Amino acid sequence: MSKISKAMPQAITVPGLRERKALGERVVMLTAYDSPSAKIAEDAGADVLLVGDSLGMVVQGHPDTLGVTLDQMVYHCAMVSRSAKRALVVADMPFMTYHTGWQDAVRNCGRCLQEGGVQGVKIEGGAKRADLIKALVDSEIPVMGHIGLTPQSLHTFGGFKVQGRTLEAAEALLRDAKAVEEAGAFSMVLECIPSEVAREITARSGILTIGIGAGPHCDGQVLVFHDVLGLYDGPLPRFVRPYGDFGKQMREALGNFKRDVMEGRFPTEEEAFHLSPDLARQFGAKDDDADSSAH
Repeated sequence: MSKISKAMPQAITVPGLRERKALGERVVMLTAYDSPSAKIAEDAGADVLLVGDSLGMVVQGHPDTLGVTLDQMVYHCAMVSRSAKRALVVADMPFMTYHTGWQDAVRNCGRCLQEGGVQGVKIEGGAKRADLIKALVDSEIPVMGHIGLTPQSLHTFGGFKVQGRTLEAAEALLRDAKAVEEAGAFSMVLECIPSEVAREITARSGILTIGIGAGPHCDGQVLVFHDVLGLYDGPLPRFVRPYGDFGKQMREALGNFKRDVMEGRFPTEEEAFHLSPDLARQFGAKDDDADSSAH
């Protein structure tokens, strides 16, 4: 009987993701912030790992994403990239790393590729970011766009609010999507927009749309790692579907550990290291001699 070779799964690339649109294949993206989350998400089949600036909220404990710095993003990207063997890794560029001109943006995004090991970056904003996206793409930096609710603009929006609910706003989103695509982005995130608008954008677009709170008609979906697993204690938006309550399980496990320590049930002698029987006897004899001399 011939042996069936188990080849390593083929790594996902930017050109490969572009082809998914034509093939009609859905894309799964999850956030990842470190080596364990990268391994778990990739083993579960994620095609894209987004090192999201959401780490500011779910990892660092901030109320929003604005406090994440470039150095922190590079640090987290490097951890994820070292562990990802198949998935495409994308860096979510933090607030003020691409707002001060295309040269600063190219330099900052370049750090995420060079030091962080990612294969692409995500930039928030539509038509107003088109020239910047083009400059990045011209500098050989693959870009994922992001329109709709852009969390770094929460103060402009007056909070985390659904976008595109009026005819004028919906049409503006169509223009944003077209501008992002024409600028050279290989995909775009559609966040918190009406399902009908997301469906129209997806139908018109030649690049992948990845939805989060944008309904079922996008080419792919993304959720935050901690939200999916029930690890985030804060309120969840309506579009999040938790697939587990691992926060509860972790607390129970850690509580059981504490109980066993307090009640003397951990560790047992079976979980300890021991001298050999001969050395144990000799060591015991020395203790006996020491006790005798003390008296």
